Amino acid sequence: MGRTRTFDTDAAVLAARETFWERGYEETSVPDLEAATGLNRSSLYHSFGSKRGLFDAAVRSYLDEVVRPPLAPFMLDDVAPGALAAYLERVAGWAGSAGQGNGCLLLNAAAGGLAHDEAMSEGIRAYHAELLAALGRGVLAARPELDPEAAGELAAELTGSVVAALLLVRVDPAAAEQLLRLASRRAKPSS
Repeated sequence: MGRTRTFDTDAAVLAARETFWERGYEETSVPDLEAATGLNRSSLYHSFGSKRGLFDAAVRSYLDEVVRPPLAPFMLDDVAPGALAAYLERVAGWAGSAGQGNGCLLLNAAAGGLAHDEAMSEGIRAYHAELLAALGRGVLAARPELDPEAAGELAAELTGSVVAALLLVRVDPAAAEQLLRLASRRAKPSS
């Protein structure tokens, strides 16, 4: 009979997520994860199977708790015309905030050692598609005068700006913020 788990799994995943987010997947060691979570190696492996299993749990947590909540206004039946500009301003403010220079957990991992991992690639494609769909709904609400092709192009452009800014923020937060503020101007509702 297995031992009963005596720790808070969500708290362990959150601590690991913060460590992976700050240091990157490749640079985070199992001892780093032990220190961050307060768990020993055997508890980590028993609960998550591997460092990668814990990382995958951290990514799911990141998507559910960090990425998707700001996209919620785009999932409403009636998207507010100002939702898109507000989202881009919110991300710009985050990018420009002191201490927020970790960028995107997923994109950082893809830019590092997990770039050729098929599961990571699929996760990035799904993340991009989710972001594009959300911002596309925002474009339709903000700029109803655009024909479908122009609306799709603007959604792709704005999505690209968000992705670029989330990568750039690690090395140049001011440039990332500026890129998002420019994108926000393009997303303002038509008069």
